[in-house]
Amino acid sequence: MEGKLVLVTGGAGFIGTHTVVQLLKEGFRVSIIDNFDNSVEEALDRVKEVVGPALAAKIEFHFVSFFVSMTFQKNCRFDGVIHFAGRKAVGESVEYPRRYFDNNLIGTINLYEVMAKYNCKKMVFSSSSTVYGQPEKIPCVEDTELKAMNPYGRTKLFLEEIARDISQAESDWQIILLRYFNPVAAHESGKIGEDPKGIPNNLMPYIQQVAVGRLPELNVYGHDYPTRDGTAIRDYIHVMDLADGHIAALKKLFTPDFKGCVPYNLGTGRGTSVLEMVAAFEKASGKKIPMKLCPRRAGDATAVYAAVDKAAKELGWKYVLLTS
Repeated sequence: MEGKLVLVTGGAGFIGTHTVVQLLKEGFRVSIIDNFDNSVEEALDRVKEVVGPALAAKIEFHFVSFFVSMTFQKNCRFDGVIHFAGRKAVGESVEYPRRYFDNNLIGTINLYEVMAKYNCKKMVFSSSSTVYGQPEKIPCVEDTELKAMNPYGRTKLFLEEIARDISQAESDWQIILLRYFNPVAAHESGKIGEDPKGIPNNLMPYIQQVAVGRLPELNVYGHDYPTRDGTAIRDYIHVMDLADGHIAALKKLFTPDFKGCVPYNLGTGRGTSVLEMVAAFEKASGKKIPMKLCPRRAGDATAVYAAVDKAAKELGWKYVLLTS
C-alpha cells in the first residue's frame, strides 16, 4: 500500500482525523477535503503534530463544501476514497430532514459522479448502525433486515442501496460499507479527540463538557426504556479501533479477489447503557456528573449492539482498546 493516494472527505472530523493518522502510519498519502462545518482547522495541525514532519508532508488539504470536482482535477490519480463527510445527528435530522437529504444524499451522489469521471472506483463508505433501526434481535448481524427509524439513518440506508445498485450495474466498482456503532475516546497523545461545535449530540463529548464545566448538566434522553436501568443501550467502540477498521477495509479493496459492495459492522459486540457509561466516566475521572432525566428523543432505538464476527473473519480486524 506504500505510496497510494487516498481522498478522505470530512477528514478534519473526529473519526476522520484518527483515520488519517493511521493511514499515514501505514504508508498511504492522504488528500483531505472538509468545510469545517463541525470541525476546526486546528484539528489538522494536531494531526501533523501527532505524526511528525516526515509523515505530515504526505498530507494535502482542500477547503471545499462538497463539490469535489476541482480536487479530482488537481489529483486525478486517487487510488481510493474514504467517505466520512455528512451530517450525523439523529435529533437534528428529525427536526431538519431536508438538510440531511441535501448534504448526505445529494453530496454523495455527486461524489460518485466525479469518482466515475476520473475512474476512481474504490470507496470505503461511512455508514452507521442506525440502518438497523430497532432490531428484533441483537447483536445485529450484517444480513439483518434494515429499517432505519429516523431521517439520518434513512440517508445512510438509501446510500447503502445506491452503493449496491452502482456496484451491480458496473462491476469495476469496489465498495465497503462500514456500519459504525458508537465511537468514543481519543488518540493516546491527547492531541486529537472529539470536540464538536455547540451542544454535543454524542454521549461522551457531552459528559466531558459537563465534567470541565462547559455545560451545567448531562441531559439523559429516555429513562423508561425496557433495559436494565431504563436508559438506552449502545455499543461503544474506541475511535482508534474504528480507524484501524478503515485501514483493514481499504486494504481489502486492493486485494484481487474483492468484488462488489459488502457491509461490515465495526463495534465491540456488547451493549452498555447511558448510566453505565456515566458511572464508568465518574470512576475513571473522579468527577461527579450532574444529570437531568429527559423524555425519550424522537428516532432513538432502545438497544443496539454489533455482531463483529464477519469483520474479524474477512477483514482481519478486531477491537482491542475497550476490553475491560
